[in-house]
This record gives sequence, structure tokens and C-alpha cells, in this order.
Amino acid sequence: MTYMKEYYTKIIDSMNDILEKEDTEIAQAAKSMAAAVMNGNSIYLFGASHAGIIAEDAFYRAGGFALFNPIFSPSLMLNVEPITQTSKLERLEGYGDILLDSKPVKKGDVLFIHSVSGRNAVAIDMALAAKEKGMEVICLTNLDYSKQVTSRHSSGYRLFEVSNIVIDNGGEPGDAVVSIDSLTQKVAPISTIVGSYTIHSIVLKMIEIFEEAGKDIPIFRSANIDGGDDYNNQLFEHYKEQIHYM
Repeated sequence: MTYMKEYYTKIIDSMNDILEKEDTEIAQAAKSMAAAVMNGNSIYLFGASHAGIIAEDAFYRAGGFALFNPIFSPSLMLNVEPITQTSKLERLEGYGDILLDSKPVKKGDVLFIHSVSGRNAVAIDMALAAKEKGMEVICLTNLDYSKQVTSRHSSGYRLFEVSNIVIDNGGEPGDAVVSIDSLTQKVAPISTIVGSYTIHSIVLKMIEIFEEAGKDIPIFRSANIDGGDDYNNQLFEHYKEQIHYM
């Protein structure tokens, strides 16, 4: 089997695992998010460094759910220099509290956190602070990986231990999945692809709930299709109390 074929197989296997083994958790996450929206609450997405790509992928895009509010920090994104700063800051205890407080979060809101290892302080801090505020915390993490590492938070908790709903993104410890004959380090991480599949699957489950309830579904249209801007501006206006990125 070629390296490329092995990578493809690992991706398909992991997405099949999400479909077959995490269906209950995805349905729970969708139910929680849909209920929050119907009750006038907000949904927030967070991830540090590469984990934050899932928030970027899910928010403000054609065919995407309009009420996802990302929590971004320039110091935790991949355009910072030196890039090693992101690793230092995601281990800095207290930073997650600061980031959460930068948004108008309130009781009944939902926070979705993506962290593959689930060990770093920023995600754990944010989850703990969110629960103190009466928010529901949903995490996407690699359970096998996370259970093999120690927490970098003074509480000793890992993210899955402080979340209300835990979705296991599978994969392997260290994230990369392809063994290379001439290397001791595996190559080709899998969490971004599987994470994007998961968050969009949650949206599709949410849509089923909205349809059953006879509710409008706030999905963006492409701004590059005629009429797209006008339609999206109507969404911004209609849901202005639940959209916090404009």
C-alpha cells in the first residue's frame, strides 16, 4: 500500500467511526445547540492553533450555519511569529478565562471546543469558566490520546473530564497516522479532516431538528452568487442578538 493510499484509508476509517460510534454524541450536541438557538441563546466555537481550523471552517461560509460565533485569539492562530508562541500560550493558565470573557456569553449558551490532546490549559480553563457561567460545554477530542497524557492544568483535568458532551474524533496519539519506512515519526495528521466532517455533521443533525420543529434554518448563501449578500444581510439583521462577530 502506498503512503497516500494508507492515508486515505485511515481517513475513511475514522469518518466511518464517527458515523457509527459517535452518532449518539453528535445527536446530543445537535440537540443542545438547536435548543440554545431556539431559546435565543448563542453558540461559540474554540480551538487553539491547528485545532482552531475547525472553527474557521465552520463559521461565515456558504452552506454554513450562520449562528456559530468563533472565539479567536491572534496569539493562538497560525499566522503568529514566532509560531512557537502558540504552544506557549495555549499552556498558559488563565488565558482561557480571558478569551471567554471577551464574548458576551451567558447562561444557556453552548461552547464547542476542539482539542485533540485535551491537555492544554487554555481549553480546560475555558471549559471550566463556561460551566461556571451556566453554559453547556461540548468537546471534540481524541479520547485514546487524551487518556494517555497528563493534564497541563493545575486542576489535573483533561478536557473530556470537564465537558458535558464528549465526541471522540478517533485517530491516533500524536494525530499523524501514516507510518513511514525511513522515519520514526508518523506523517499526515487526520484531526482537521475528521473535525470538519464532525462539525458539519452536527449542523446537518441540527437542520433535521429545525425541520421537525418547523423553524427557519439560518444557513449562509454564497456571497459570490447573485442575491447572496442581500440574503446574508437579512440573516445578520434577524439574528443580531445571537451573532457576535459582526
